[in-house]
Amino acid sequence: MSIRQSKAREHADIVVVGGGPAGSTAATLLARAGLKVQLFERERFPRLHVGESLLPATLAVLDGIGVLDAIEGEGFKRKWGATMCWGRTRDPWSWYFKETNKRFPYAYQVWRPRFDQILLDHSRDCGVEVHEATAVRRVVFDGARATGVELAHGGRIGATMVVDATGQASLLARQRALKVWDPAFRNLAVYGYFRDCAHLDPPADGNIFIESYANGWIWKIPLANGVSSIGAVVDRDVGAKAIRRSGLRGFLDEQISRAPRTAALVEGAVGESAPTAVRDWSYSASSMTGPGWVLLGDAACFVDPLFSTGVHLAVTAAHIGAAYVVTALCDQDLAPEAAVAFERLYRTQYEHFHELARLFYAGNRSVDSYFWETRRITGEQRPPREAFVRAVSGQAAAGYERSVLSRASLPNDIEAALQSLEPAPVVAEVANLRPRLAAGLSLVPDAVLGDGRFERGQVIRGDNRVDLPVSPLVAHVVQRAERSKGSETIAEIANSVAALHGVPTEHILPGASEAARLLLRDGVLTCIKP
Repeated sequence: MSIRQSKAREHADIVVVGGGPAGSTAATLLARAGLKVQLFERERFPRLHVGESLLPATLAVLDGIGVLDAIEGEGFKRKWGATMCWGRTRDPWSWYFKETNKRFPYAYQVWRPRFDQILLDHSRDCGVEVHEATAVRRVVFDGARATGVELAHGGRIGATMVVDATGQASLLARQRALKVWDPAFRNLAVYGYFRDCAHLDPPADGNIFIESYANGWIWKIPLANGVSSIGAVVDRDVGAKAIRRSGLRGFLDEQISRAPRTAALVEGAVGESAPTAVRDWSYSASSMTGPGWVLLGDAACFVDPLFSTGVHLAVTAAHIGAAYVVTALCDQDLAPEAAVAFERLYRTQYEHFHELARLFYAGNRSVDSYFWETRRITGEQRPPREAFVRAVSGQAAAGYERSVLSRASLPNDIEAALQSLEPAPVVAEVANLRPRLAAGLSLVPDAVLGDGRFERGQVIRGDNRVDLPVSPLVAHVVQRAERSKGSETIAEIANSVAALHGVPTEHILPGASEAARLLLRDGVLTCIKP
């Protein structure tokens, strides 16, 4: 099936609901794929929004949709890492992106009204029909299939696919009762903007600063033009009671005063706006796709903001979600597998950050209080190995996750796993090694993320591992290694692959050797000793 080009204004190939980072990024990708896309945003941009701190991985997606140059040129403050008062000690400690990200050793602290508008304007430039100040009342269904949307002011727009990117409003998840709340993070956040705060000393002056204190934790994010975002995350019930007593401004000022290092940075600063309260109670949808619809960003799931993951999860979901939508419209045979692959990929991202936050909350020993005691890991929990794998899955083994977890007081089994997480040593010359697939892993066919869509491919799958998509060459190497039960060397495997395809061995051996080296370091392959 080829991608249709709808002509009637009352019908679009794709309706995107929500113009934030998830919606605008997905709309841009879909329009660039040749689809007719209409986007409906209930507010008129620019509009205030919290979540100013980005991650380096976010920049790669923004570069992919062609908007990074505009972001780079806006003058947002560069963020080189994070500084925390958290864990085993009250002393501040920092980690930096350059330790693990060579392409983007920095991110940005952005002013969300402007950042979001840049993304939405870019969608327009890419051919998306954008309707601001136009709310959607509900998604329209014909049986189980979404067929369009009903606008709040009346009228309907038909669509082959509806993309819900409505943020925490979660339009479709609420409509279909898909939202599942997570009792692990029953928190409340109150935030505001302050002018003329002091900052940390260089090179940490662009870092987000996070300080744990008796009632919870506080963030301070330095933005451009002398403004800082400051927010307190506290227990939902305790916070609601205190807000009723003191009001939002009094509550936020009181929380800042209880976090001594933050208070010192804020001393003498002037509040720029009235504080805002938001519920930071994590959740995920029981299903993120269905016939004619897909959920992206906070519309699909929300995780505690400790690690600045909101925009990252939004644009990541948009990237893989747009690929799923294109696949669903172009290849009906592959669409069911692509839906499963999309949801697996997105849930892996969500569960990674969810588990990282859960372990980090539980491992804070710098403060003893009701807030922290109720967030300890106690009673029946998931097995330590599973918890640890969720916390590092899909990430570099020596990434910042390892750095932050090393500061926490973790259950013994998880602590041991963290200490043992080292790449396996591999000799310089791998051509003479005899590999086979590690126990518990298998090579299976699946839909894999390709260039703008899902494609038929193969992944290495096993318990406590994130699916690893592999190229045809790597699949050949793995299949041959399994078939030979470790009796053939990499050189012999490369020779057989070359003969099969009628090409010289020297065209295959370098790639096969390098692939084997990486898979051996990651424990995907093991060596049979001669």
